Amino acid sequence: MEKTESISVLPLVSVITVNFNQSSTTLEFLASLSKCTYPNLETFVVDNGSPNDNPDVIKEKFPEVHFIKTGINLGFAGGNNVAVEKAKGKYLLFINNDTEVEAGFLEPMVELIEMNENIGMVSPKIHYFHTPNTFQFAGFTPFSEITIRNKAIGFGEKDHGQYDITCETGSIFGAAMLVPRSVIEKVGMMTEVFFLYYEEHDWASRIKQAGYKIYFQGKSLVLHKESISTVKESPFQIFYLHRGRVLYARRNTKGFIKLLSLFYLYMIVLPKTIFSYAIKGRFDLALAYLKAMWWNLSHFKGVYDNPKPKPT
Repeated sequence: MEKTESISVLPLVSVITVNFNQSSTTLEFLASLSKCTYPNLETFVVDNGSPNDNPDVIKEKFPEVHFIKTGINLGFAGGNNVAVEKAKGKYLLFINNDTEVEAGFLEPMVELIEMNENIGMVSPKIHYFHTPNTFQFAGFTPFSEITIRNKAIGFGEKDHGQYDITCETGSIFGAAMLVPRSVIEKVGMMTEVFFLYYEEHDWASRIKQAGYKIYFQGKSLVLHKESISTVKESPFQIFYLHRGRVLYARRNTKGFIKLLSLFYLYMIVLPKTIFSYAIKGRFDLALAYLKAMWWNLSHFKGVYDNPKPKPT
């Protein structure tokens, strides 16, 4: 959605979302975004090689959108990075296609990041779309360098205004994150080695290591269509989730802490997890988990790559 009124006052924001076999969901997101009151936007939809979809309907119904077809599934990071190369905004908003936004959600995020050049990323508060007024995210606790776990603040709580605050937070929420282009040019884009899970946390870690802060903006609201109930586990999900957890440890810990973290993940978590899946009769999940752990023992090429965008 490109809007013309008052565009000289506020900086251009490039909105980037990725579609994969969810054209109807993406259309709902774009309809929501069309009501956004922020006056200076450009919007990119990246179709990540949808094999069982009709993504062209997105361009037909929203011709003003910059529509990009990758032809293959590049993963979450790869799909977003394609649009980063083409975006012209001072700020880039990476947002899931299974979200809907409040009309005035963007202004508080931009105002916050405009006032402080030390802020490298901002996420809004996230409610569950299908569970009214219920938090999915109001910030994160910092990651443990040993367990590679953190906690979503506010998860499952009803919103009584308790998180209508602006504060530094431990990590970012990948469903909606605003990042200055200057930060991306300095730190690099999301690494594509993760493919799925943990890539936004890895990116946040790198941005913090570069001296920036990660912020939560409780004055902005985004609704996420992910269910609050437990998602059914699949071998695909288990492989990338646990692969990403170990990969995060490899990329974001050093020295003795790295050794301690990898010892914990392989010598304590691995047997415990395999046993848990076995007693449930989920040998497919156990196999996927073992493949994830083996992947990290056998892959080294490209693991530490941080792609940089081409100069604009």
